[in-house]
Amino acid sequence: MDWLKQLFDLFLHLDDTLGRVIAEYQGWTYVLLALVIFAETGLVFTPFLPGDSLHFTVGAFAGMEKLDIRVTFPLLLGAAILGNTSNYWIGKFLGPRILRSASSRFFNRRHLERTHAFYEKHGGMTIILAQFVPIVRTFAPFVAGIGAMTYRRFIAFNIVGALLWVSICMFAGYFFGSIPVVKNNFELVVLGIIAVSLLPAVIEFLRHRAARPRGEAA
Repeated sequence: MDWLKQLFDLFLHLDDTLGRVIAEYQGWTYVLLALVIFAETGLVFTPFLPGDSLHFTVGAFAGMEKLDIRVTFPLLLGAAILGNTSNYWIGKFLGPRILRSASSRFFNRRHLERTHAFYEKHGGMTIILAQFVPIVRTFAPFVAGIGAMTYRRFIAFNIVGALLWVSICMFAGYFFGSIPVVKNNFELVVLGIIAVSLLPAVIEFLRHRAARPRGEAA
């Protein structure tokens, strides 16, 4: 489990990680950031990659003029939209085949079931709301592609959701990331962002857990 601890440390200390990446790769950092966001939104087997916290960290570095906001914002926005779109088409063409499989090494059916439940509650707004919920964010476009939504409707929700997600997270980092109290406690801020983003999923899980005994009793 050493790799898991290293991965957690990598994401927890995103400011140190991004600082090292900028120092080593310089202009290629923009490409690497775009690839991470594309993978996080576009591939159903990489829901563990950072999303909200990465946008916040990128915004903070842009606020300190270590990255160019004029490049990072449109680039990561485009990566999120393209990632969601590719995930939709993966679900469209491969989803039925994956659903017929009892299990998969790279695919967690429980995540899919939770995302289906999210759709049942929120409908088409799932694509927008899911952008702010880890794991659900990765699976929502995939489920939409399987048959929950037409592409014309999906792409509209996709653009709006990605725009809100990248704007809120990145500009929060841009305007607040360089404040001394935030800068000096960046790890706690990252943990706070992760906790807030996971809160809807935790609440939903607890609601289902509380409702199950009542349903069984009935």
